[in-house]
Amino acid sequence: MTQDAPRAHWQRIYQENPGMYGEEPSAPARYAAGVFAAAGARDVLELGAGHGRDALYFAGRGFAVRAADFSTVALGQLAARAEAAGLAGRVTTAVVDVREPLPFATGSADAVFAHMLMCMDLSTRHIEELAGEVRRVLRPGGTFVYTVRHTGDPHYGTGVARGDDIHEHGGFAVHFFPRELVDRLAEGWELREVHAFEEGELPRRLWRVTMSVPAASAG
Repeated sequence: MTQDAPRAHWQRIYQENPGMYGEEPSAPARYAAGVFAAAGARDVLELGAGHGRDALYFAGRGFAVRAADFSTVALGQLAARAEAAGLAGRVTTAVVDVREPLPFATGSADAVFAHMLMCMDLSTRHIEELAGEVRRVLRPGGTFVYTVRHTGDPHYGTGVARGDDIHEHGGFAVHFFPRELVDRLAEGWELREVHAFEEGELPRRLWRVTMSVPAASAG
């Protein structure tokens, strides 16, 4: 698969299915908003924001939101919805490929949210590098909430095996997380919770991971 194949895939998906995930925020976003507010966060960086159902929810809760995705089609839909909802002043968008260093300043975010972004078609190396970039971008005491499908999911071990715990179904590849990967990514962080939940029709089995940069950390 070429470097640009995943981008082309998601461009096509959002073109053919505008607003594909609906307007209601995800359950993990509702949870994260409460955690972020309790921690005193004012701004949220969402990675893999898509067409914006969660980004707009965060904005509606009063956060300043940076919504990042590598689909310009999805971000265009998000910007239009923010304008229509009167939230354009609280939302900015950024075209970001998480396989590359994040284009945000060190210590520039109070909170980071990523719903099913970490378990996309990313190698373990890319995932580890991304976790390091999130750590860099967060301020000391900042919180990272992410969700991933894990190796207990019914799709794990089926479909086309691509290696590195990545399995492809219908052209859609998922990196299923073993628990040891969650623990390894949390090294040097405060791992606050690993919560198992289900979502969708299969149903998909996921973990919702909450971890924070130690308040005494320099970044």
